[in-house]
Order: sequence, then C-alpha cells, then structure tokens
Amino acid sequence: MNAQQIDDRTFDLDLDHRRLGRQLGLFASNDLVGAGLPLWLPDGAVIREQLEQFVVEIERAAGYRRVYSPVLGKRQLYERSGHWQHFRDDMFPPMDVGDEQLVLRPSNCPHHILIFAAEHRSYRDMPVRLAELATMFRMERSGVLGGLSRVRAMTLDDAHVFAPPEAVATEVAAILELIDKAFAVLGIVDHHLRLSLRGSGGHYVDEPAMWDRSEQDLRAALAASGKPWVEAADEAAFYGPKIDVQVFDARGREETLSTVQVDLHQPEVFDLEYQDRDGARRRPVMIHQSLVSTMERLAAYLIERYAGAFPVWLAPVQLEIMPLRESHVPAAGALHAAAQAAGLRCEVAEPRASLAARIRRAQERKVPFMAVIGDREIADGTVALRRRGRHDVVTLAPAAVTARIAELAARRLPGLELD
Repeated sequence: MNAQQIDDRTFDLDLDHRRLGRQLGLFASNDLVGAGLPLWLPDGAVIREQLEQFVVEIERAAGYRRVYSPVLGKRQLYERSGHWQHFRDDMFPPMDVGDEQLVLRPSNCPHHILIFAAEHRSYRDMPVRLAELATMFRMERSGVLGGLSRVRAMTLDDAHVFAPPEAVATEVAAILELIDKAFAVLGIVDHHLRLSLRGSGGHYVDEPAMWDRSEQDLRAALAASGKPWVEAADEAAFYGPKIDVQVFDARGREETLSTVQVDLHQPEVFDLEYQDRDGARRRPVMIHQSLVSTMERLAAYLIERYAGAFPVWLAPVQLEIMPLRESHVPAAGALHAAAQAAGLRCEVAEPRASLAARIRRAQERKVPFMAVIGDREIADGTVALRRRGRHDVVTLAPAAVTARIAELAARRLPGLELD
C-alpha cells in the first residue's frame, strides 16, 4: 500500500482519484482545453449523470423547483451583488461585447435572485425554493488545480431558499437533514460540521449587525441538530456565515462538500420583497445551499471513497455478459436486450479472449456483476452470475438476474446481495 501518515489518519495514495480516474477511463485532460477543465469520458459521464439525477430527485421531493439560468451576466450584476468588490480576484476577466462587459459567473446566486424577483411574491408563496445544476467559473490558481476536485469550470448542485426571517433556523435545520439523507445514500460517513465565520480582513461585507443575526440563526440550527461542530474564522462567504460539511480526500486534505449559508446582504442590495399578511412589504432572507457540492468534487470524493468499485446504481457498466463460445453469443444477446429493457447498463464481452482474461478485465474495470453463459446454462435456462469481489457463483434464471440487479440500482442500495 502506498500510504502516508497525516496526524492520526493514514491515507492510501493509490486511492487518489486522479490515478483511479485514468485507470478506469473516467476523465481526461488536454492542453488544448486548458488546466482545470477536465473532459468527462463516457464512463465518467455515466457517474455524473446518475449523481445529477439523484440530486434532482431528492430536492424535488423536498419542495425545490428547478430553474435554468445563463452562465454569463453583465459586470453590473456582480457589482450590485458584491462579487466584483469582494470576489474579483477569483473571477475570470470581463469580456467586451459591444459597449457592455459580460462576465462568466463565479456564483449562481445573482441569477436566482433575479428569478425570485421576476414575480410578485406574497407570504403564501414563502418559502420559495429554487434549484439548479448550474455551471460557474472560478479563476483558480494553477498550483491548486487537481483532477476533478479543484477545477475552473464546475457544475454546482446549487439551491437557494427565500424565507421569512422567522423561518430561517427551521429551513437551515431541514437542509441539514436533507444533507444527511443524501449522504446516507452516497455512503459518505467520515465527515464533520464546521461553522465558518468572518475574519478580520476587508473582503467581508461590513455590516456587523447583519453578521451577528446570521450567525445566531446558524448556531440555533446547529444546536437543534444535536450534532457537534467546530468553528473556523475567516472561512465565511463574503456576504455571510455558513455551515460547511467537511471531508478528507485520499491525500489528507480537508475540503468542503455540502454547505448552508445565510445571506442578508444580497436581498438588501437587490431590494427583494414579499407581501406579508397585513399587506406590508417585508425583506426575505436568502439561504444558499449545496447538498453535495459540485459534480466534479463529489465525483472525485466518491471515486476515492469506493476505490472505483461503485455501488450498482453508480457503476458505469452494471452487468457484463460473457458467452463461452461463439455458439453462445445469441443467448448472450438475448440477455443483453432484456437487461437494457430493464434499464441496466450492460455489455457483451464476446469470446475473442479466454474467459479468464475477460473476467480479469471486468474485475479491473470493477464491474459489479458478470454473467457467464455456456452449454450448461443454455440447457438449464440459467445464467452463472459472478459478483465483484466474490468467488462464489450464483445460478439464476435470466429474468431473475435482470430483475434483481435492476432493483439494486433503482433503490440505490450499496451492496451486491441478490436475496
């Protein structure tokens, strides 16, 4: 094992997602595209697609509505939001288009603010929950770029809740519960909560009362969660404090996956309002949340978490079918068609190489299930099923194979048990 000791933790450097990503053919880079701009290969794209579908499902069930917004905005938009003043060093340079300057967005919140403001809002609408898998751009320095975890173009699982002030602590607590639910499915267990607070530098909005109120809401939500947390100064967003869910990568570096942020600044500068029960106009609070980070960083973490041996629902190829000889190829094709009809991602490894070589290749690719079909299986109407990491062979009818693997995938279960 290529291991490294950091504090009291041992990290296996062979689990580095950059190494595994190359071995498994998940993503690549190219100088013609540029540093920090990874190319998702077909197998990696499957993982990303499944993660995106999962995020959409879990947020929709929690009352979020999907939106779409452009990756560009006028410079004036980011001047108004405060990004230009407080975040400019991390932004790409503006582009001159006619007599305007357009900016690749470093954050999605200004666009969601404008979506909220596009309609008249009343207390009956609140809270308004908007969500988007939104691409944004950060001018990360070359020295910190790495694989998928640090990139310059990233697609964030990004959502914003516009809530009455008295509902903020409740909404934050609900988001923390939603993060727990997502992590349970993803198999993320080694994490901790961090309350990220302002520092003494000048890159924070200078509104002490606003910060005090936001921090109070987050502390109340953390206390209600009953979970321990740590505090860190100078880790807040420029507009407000946040709760970050911290993990460690294979090299021992701490990084943020999920985040919940309370923002009183941008609703003020964009003059957001909703009509209360008594007809008065009130200012909502904006809660930024990302349940599972960017698709790039989440994929990087999960590649390392599973060492590339993903649960069935995330595996690029869920079932590989191996006919022993050419005469068995038609039966393999029938199973392949049935598996695809059941929604499975499957391939047929035709008998151009020995069975041992094909099994070895499937194991290297970390395919969860391998189905072998020979004379005996055709005569008995069965399939000899092998499972990743197991030496035993299970004999099942083809229909049972597709049904049980499809159930594991649909329920997003972690194991390979077929009971």
